[in-house]
Amino acid sequence: MERREEPPPGPGPGPSVQQPPPLDFTVENVEKALHQLYYDPNIENKNMAQKWLMQAQVSPQAWHFSWQLLQPDKVPEIQYFGASALHIKISRYWSDIPADQYESLKAQLLAHIGRFASGSKIVLTRLCVALAALALSMMPDAWPCAVADMVRLFQAEATPGDGQGRCLALLELLTVLPEEFQTSRLPQYRKSQVRAMLAQECRAIFPLLEQLLQQPNLPSPIKQKALKCFSSWVPLEVPLLDCERLIQAAFSALRDPELFDSSVEAIVNAISQPDAQRYVNTLLKLIPLVLGLQEQLRQAVQNGDMETSHGICRVAVALGENHSRALLDQVEHWQSFLALVNMIMFCTGIPGHYPVNETTSSLTLTFWYTLQDDILSLEADKQAVYQQLYRPVYFHLVDVLLHKAQFPADEEYNFWSSDEKEQFRIYRVDISDTLMYVYEMLGAELLSNLYDKLGRLLTSSEQPCSWQHTEALLYGFQSIAETIDVNYSDVVPGLIGLIPRISISNVQLADTVMFTIGALSEWLADHPVMINNVLPLVLHALGNPELSVSSVSTLKKICRECKYDLPPYAANIVAVSQDVLMKQIHKTSQCMWLMQALGFLLSALQVEEILKNLHSLITPYIQQLEKLAEEMPNPSNKLAIVHILGLLSNLFTTLDISHHEDEHEGPELRKLPIPQGPNPVVVVLQQVFQLIQKVLSKWLNDAQVVEAVCAIFEKSVKTLLDDFAPMVPQLCEMLGQMYSTIPQASALDLTRQLVHIFAHEPAHFPPIKALFLLVTSVTLTLFQQGPEAETGPLPV
Repeated sequence: MERREEPPPGPGPGPSVQQPPPLDFTVENVEKALHQLYYDPNIENKNMAQKWLMQAQVSPQAWHFSWQLLQPDKVPEIQYFGASALHIKISRYWSDIPADQYESLKAQLLAHIGRFASGSKIVLTRLCVALAALALSMMPDAWPCAVADMVRLFQAEATPGDGQGRCLALLELLTVLPEEFQTSRLPQYRKSQVRAMLAQECRAIFPLLEQLLQQPNLPSPIKQKALKCFSSWVPLEVPLLDCERLIQAAFSALRDPELFDSSVEAIVNAISQPDAQRYVNTLLKLIPLVLGLQEQLRQAVQNGDMETSHGICRVAVALGENHSRALLDQVEHWQSFLALVNMIMFCTGIPGHYPVNETTSSLTLTFWYTLQDDILSLEADKQAVYQQLYRPVYFHLVDVLLHKAQFPADEEYNFWSSDEKEQFRIYRVDISDTLMYVYEMLGAELLSNLYDKLGRLLTSSEQPCSWQHTEALLYGFQSIAETIDVNYSDVVPGLIGLIPRISISNVQLADTVMFTIGALSEWLADHPVMINNVLPLVLHALGNPELSVSSVSTLKKICRECKYDLPPYAANIVAVSQDVLMKQIHKTSQCMWLMQALGFLLSALQVEEILKNLHSLITPYIQQLEKLAEEMPNPSNKLAIVHILGLLSNLFTTLDISHHEDEHEGPELRKLPIPQGPNPVVVVLQQVFQLIQKVLSKWLNDAQVVEAVCAIFEKSVKTLLDDFAPMVPQLCEMLGQMYSTIPQASALDLTRQLVHIFAHEPAHFPPIKALFLLVTSVTLTLFQQGPEAETGPLPV
């Protein structure tokens, strides 16, 4: 294993043919393989070389060639491979190394690290990682004071000429040591031992780091490395008390632009460790340090320095978010903590539009959740005090968030990239979630607050209000109404009255108006007299493809929640819906939603009215399907057939004249009598059954078409339950024919649904039993033939 003093062979040309290098792991062959890996243009040759080199790294010969590859005359790529091979051998094959070789190996690694202190940085890092792996494997018994020894050795051997290089090498070694520990393969019992040792060893490092950070004329790279070293040790559960002086030094370093990023990382890592909350006195000392950054923060914001404002915000949020409970408990220090909260509020409201002009405000949103949770979890007397103190803060937060949620001017927004627009959309969703959460603290007063602002905005004659301001207030209201029961709010009637007064000249505003109406659909069900205030807006928006998602989803919500109050408007709703469907204004998914909306709507009508509307609604599609059934199968036909079948299945999903979905609310809430006679859905299915069979006959080998056909019946069965009974015999027969010709999963799922609903009724035993036996027989035959069997007609 020891290094042999023989001259290494020089690098030769890489292999030129696609032959794997021999499994003779010599220095020469390793260099050839590395040349092939880096410089051969043939990807197969590269892959072959890489596999061979991976074998070489774990071979016994690696102990020999690794040292030779580290010779000064080698290029860095070759030296790097040698250092990496040493690390792999030490970290993965430690048990192969005789104990009497430990000291020799340690001495060689230390010597090479000293040599590379002024050489290639990537090779130096790999050698440091190798020595770190060695130290972790030897601790605590074979090398009890590893860290202190490293510090002593590097300081003792430093000379004026190479002092900076050796200092950087020592810092690199100390930085990678805890990182290597985090990824090491030590057994659990050893890991606990070593962690405890390392936590004690930081006492040999931190004074050195403090000394380096406090020297005014020391080059920035050394200070930067000292800060990174500190960051690396913090996750080892070093007590915050032991970090106090280094954290203060890191705060001082924030003034140096070259050290700013490393300082932020060090401070955030130190104060974010879970154990830090035990050291309340230290946390209290940190608040003034954070508050002392406010002027630097303001200057950065004023100068458009997003990196600096982002970093300072990270520091403030790390202290507030991780330790709000511990700091709230210190009631006598409420003023300093409130000052920190206000600093974070400044970060939340930082000027500019996220994510184009600022990227900082989003960092703060989780803090507001955490602070509210911590306040509401306090004992009653403390909670009362803090609620009184922080209610104004949270009302201010709502104003700030709604300002941040505002869209930019149209001319600016039009220049945003699609990625920026998507990030802004997600950011607004985060704001919406925060507002919904804040409602828990502020309650109904928050809705009144939003309503008053919106009312003043829409009725003010002094200056025209921007659509962005109106949209943001509505967005705030919608955010809360989507998840909170606002049925008892006394401001909703006024809001419904205000909505028609909004001058909608913008897609984003129109979208939010639609979503707000949808969020209030349950309230409209309890106050049906107000439906006519908003329904015309929704029906008008249906004709605008840019409002497709918002208008269709809102109509669906209204039809679901208010269906018993919609018969007076039914003819108009159906007519407008038919018109937009025929004009193909909406994409497929919105067409399906629209059909579901119409299903809810028709469910509340008399049977004669349902049949009349169904006839006018689906006749054009049936005629189109008849035409498609005559044509030869092709991809275009398939898309049209699947679309039509999808429209029918979505309509039948929600068309429930027996109102099964209302049964959980109690019979007293059902407003219509259960009709007698055949179900309208069954009537329609019986009329189109032969047409569906005709379509199937041509498309039986296409899983997508078969699935669309089965979906019509499956969704109808789920909705109609026992009312589907008249269709059972002919559907069972068709399913049997389908499955015995070409077995498909969708047919099996539909069979399961039929068995589940009708198998307990003796009247339906014969067709259900026959289908069950047939499906079982076909499936067993399929399994007996094995996976290699071709799909096709099967014997029954």
